Amino acid sequence: MQPSNGERLEQATRLMIGFAEREGGQRYLWTDAFAVCNLLAIARRTGDHRYAGLALGLVELVHETLGRHREDDPRSGWLDGASSAHPTAGGLRIGKKLPERAAGEPFDDRLEWDRDGQYLHYLTRWMHALDQVSRFTGDARFNLQARELAEVAFRRFSYQPHSGALRLRWKMSIDLTRPLVPSMGQHDALEGYVTCTQLRATASASGAAGGPDLSEPLAGFASMLEGSDLATSDPLGIGGLLIDACRLAALSRTGAFADDTLLPALLEAALQGLRDPSDRVDLARPASMRLAFRELGLGIGLHGVEHLEREGLGEIVRDFAPYLPLAGRIESFWLDPRSQAAPSWVSHRDIDEVMLASSLFPEGCFVPFPIG
Repeated sequence: MQPSNGERLEQATRLMIGFAEREGGQRYLWTDAFAVCNLLAIARRTGDHRYAGLALGLVELVHETLGRHREDDPRSGWLDGASSAHPTAGGLRIGKKLPERAAGEPFDDRLEWDRDGQYLHYLTRWMHALDQVSRFTGDARFNLQARELAEVAFRRFSYQPHSGALRLRWKMSIDLTRPLVPSMGQHDALEGYVTCTQLRATASASGAAGGPDLSEPLAGFASMLEGSDLATSDPLGIGGLLIDACRLAALSRTGAFADDTLLPALLEAALQGLRDPSDRVDLARPASMRLAFRELGLGIGLHGVEHLEREGLGEIVRDFAPYLPLAGRIESFWLDPRSQAAPSWVSHRDIDEVMLASSLFPEGCFVPFPIG
């Protein structure tokens, strides 16, 4: 039996309180971006602004930590171009445990996953979180910080090969001066395009003055999307496609997005992935062989489909009906204390708990808040 909406909110709130109050927590940009959105959504639903206070405190902590050089780095202070007034102007570190790979140090594929640096798809997640703060509070500073982050991210991650179309690097050094992984992420241009569209819509509707207008990033991301193959069988990637579809639908309703081809393309790409058996979530596998946060990313996206259906887009999402129960089954599995005792959960506790809370109560992740 699936929990009621009230029970889902209660479970998500309990998870977020535990995350926020945990001492010694390591800052990690992806986890913290979802956490900010969760806390704001809980504040909106309950009317209890203590949760908004936790979100604002987390934003400050992320900027003070990931907007500066690591403690074990000979460099110190704010990342290049950033300051207390503009904490995102130098980008933001991922928050990985190991230092970044030094210049000239041989590449090690296994180690690179644990090394610090900057990821574009983490930066776009944080841009969305900052924009949600701006929409919730009515404070244009946070939207400005998001736009400044978008501007520097596009400028430093994009490059023009000697021959060929504009491309993006997947991972950059902490100071954004050299690529650590030069290959291009499949959905990075999409994330950049959708996020910049949202940031511009917020700035326009709120009357925010000054700061980057994001014309160049929008055009650049759009050019990289042309003819791209967005279909993936990765659960987290499918979830990301569906989250972006929800954001585009919301922006379309307010007149901030006029392209009527991209939303159907995202939904079709997600459907292709769900139909592909090669990387399908196997609910029969033990917890020790599964990664909760990747599965829960899919759960968030599937709840986004339910949201689109409630918003009157049932016709366009009707083919998702067989897959929608998967979200509840994933959540039930990872709510089970026996699953949470597995090393795969314990070793990723922060990101797993925050993503579980996001799947249980996903409003902040895929719906831009009304501008407060």
